[in-house]
Amino acid sequence: MLALLAPLLLAATAATPAAAPPGAATATATAAATAVEAEPFLKRYLETRRFSAGRPARAVLTPEGDAALFLRSPPRSPVSALYATDLKTGETRELATAEQLLAGGAAALTADERARLERQRITTRGITAFELSRDGRRLAVTVGGKLYLVDRASGAITPLKPGGRPTDLHFSPDGSTLSYVVDHDLRLLDLASNLERPLTSGGTEEVPHGEAEFAAQEELGRFTGAWWSPDSRLVAWQETDQRAVEKFTIHDPLHPERPADTFRYPRAGQANATVRLAVSPVAGGPPVWVSWDRERYPYLGAVRWTEGAPLSLVVLNRTQDALALLTADPATGATRLLLTERDAAWVNLVQSYPRWKEDGSGFFWLSERSGWPEVSLHRPDGSQASIWITGSAGLAALVGYDEKRRWLWFTGGPEPTQTRLYVVKDGAAPEEWLAPVVPVSTSAQLSRNGEALLVTRSTMNASSSPTAYRVDGRRLAELPSVAERPPFEPRTELYKVGPAPGFYASVIRPRSARPGQKLPVYLSVYGGPHLQLVGTRPDHLAQWIADQGFIHVTIDGRGTPRRGRDWERAIRGDFAGPALEDQVAALKALGAMVPELDLTRVGVEGWSFGGYLAAMAVMRYPELFKAAVAGAPVVDWGDYDTAYTERYLGLPAEQPEAYRRSSLLTWAPKLERPLLIIHGTADDNVYYFNSLKLADALLRSGKRFELLTLPGMTHLAQASGDPAYVARLWERSLGFLKEQLSK
Repeated sequence: MLALLAPLLLAATAATPAAAPPGAATATATAAATAVEAEPFLKRYLETRRFSAGRPARAVLTPEGDAALFLRSPPRSPVSALYATDLKTGETRELATAEQLLAGGAAALTADERARLERQRITTRGITAFELSRDGRRLAVTVGGKLYLVDRASGAITPLKPGGRPTDLHFSPDGSTLSYVVDHDLRLLDLASNLERPLTSGGTEEVPHGEAEFAAQEELGRFTGAWWSPDSRLVAWQETDQRAVEKFTIHDPLHPERPADTFRYPRAGQANATVRLAVSPVAGGPPVWVSWDRERYPYLGAVRWTEGAPLSLVVLNRTQDALALLTADPATGATRLLLTERDAAWVNLVQSYPRWKEDGSGFFWLSERSGWPEVSLHRPDGSQASIWITGSAGLAALVGYDEKRRWLWFTGGPEPTQTRLYVVKDGAAPEEWLAPVVPVSTSAQLSRNGEALLVTRSTMNASSSPTAYRVDGRRLAELPSVAERPPFEPRTELYKVGPAPGFYASVIRPRSARPGQKLPVYLSVYGGPHLQLVGTRPDHLAQWIADQGFIHVTIDGRGTPRRGRDWERAIRGDFAGPALEDQVAALKALGAMVPELDLTRVGVEGWSFGGYLAAMAVMRYPELFKAAVAGAPVVDWGDYDTAYTERYLGLPAEQPEAYRRSSLLTWAPKLERPLLIIHGTADDNVYYFNSLKLADALLRSGKRFELLTLPGMTHLAQASGDPAYVARLWERSLGFLKEQLSK
């Protein structure tokens, strides 16, 4: 998936025009907008990691719902520590820090470890993740390649003794053993004796064991390659043969004396990794290989092996327009087909499904056959028993299932710019839980026993800290935040424009804007699949950009989720068409509704897919877009990865026209407007050579452009770079548009 710098791109919106915040026109607000801050906003914004540093992150409820575990850094540090909040008393205590665990030692990461964090969009350091045992009593953490066991009750920390740098930790369900990967093989560590032994052998960089391949991590949402059986006697694991996959290298141009990092990268139309699944007994013995039609379904999308349920596999074909759910016999490796999903465009894989009931009596499944996402309860043989969440519910995400009460929790709602929390009680109609009276964006999780919820909400003005509740609505505790408060609240106006079904858009004006004042437009774009920019979230960066003399606009067109199957799949076979056409149509419709938008001065900026779309905008619609900033753009989609690109454009050999019309190289000779291209040389998602190809094509066509190279920076440059450096980057980007739109 093209990496999104969501905190930098997402704008806070809802569906209808909104009034200005209370007091927006007061003298105090005007003074605040024009006063010189004691500390420049951009510096503060970046040093606090967009005001997220100090907030509880990656929070997890214990199985019994009696505590919440989370990571938190200081308010101006990226180094996270591990904490626990007792939900009965509200007391929070620190369980472990990286400094404590390493005793002042270094926590340097290998290239593979850095890449894994990049895949997971983790930009913090220190303790970046933890694994909780099924009984909730112990946690496993790694820091600097070392492994530790933390007892939650006593706080005791036990150094463990892996024979290398472990990744992908998993407790056995009985809590006696840890599995992890070291040097491309799975190993098991007995926690009573602190002794390690191998589960697999012979793994190499070219044929690793127990590791999720690049496509699974980057595009399928699967980061693990090993799964315990519910009785802790077996482990299913993935073997990946990537010898046929192309090798890409990244050199640090500032340090030519250093060796290059090498990565396997499957380009569209080229060889993918070949994946198999095995089941090995913990007590020792040869693996049993799981058998399915891997020629027809080469992608291992998801694996489930939960209490009361069979070993279950979700597999997809190469073009991802067909998906199959299988169960496997771990004793023989034989598989049985439960159901299939097909779509003329593509099938969405969601890692939450299948969600088996713990008594094995059935499973919940997601389908879009009706044209909208629906969740059904299926019998163990795969046949559908009943529909629990219909398309009208506007499903966003599954939260959890209460086995005792037979309650299914989810977030969603009929308004796609909001997410609210709902519960389906034993198949009845959804009920909204503790319905807020203001627009909100909600995420939640349910404790395993079904008694507690951990809920995080944001409004257009602020984001809350995760708060625990009993399912009856009784508030338990808020996880404590030490984050700095932003110096202002964004002033977001909310619109739905254009002919039915309409486009959602947000508008943010300068806090010092005069009524009726026409201003240049800063259009922040993404436009690619699976992401909404217009939602109920605060966007302080967008307000700061507006305060520099722009009206900041974001628009969601076709291709975005939660508006039905046809809306989302309209981009099939053409990245350059509907997504860009909708930005143009919606911007013009918005201009008719908001006359302060000066549509003779429109600049467009985006990163990743948004960078691609920004460059395409000035090439194809120069009469509307006067200048563009394109960050880390994909230039020729034949150079992006298989699983993403082929899902939307098909195979290059079969759909050459889709690749031709979607390529920036096709349209480069038409560039007439100023274009600034920005790219990091260490980007292993959209490689730097993409921008070099575009620069070469533009130069050969006699076109003027600017290229800003970021030495050593990755695809997450705006989120993980040095704050002072990133501040200069934003100043450069914004200054470019301001200069061009003033001409």
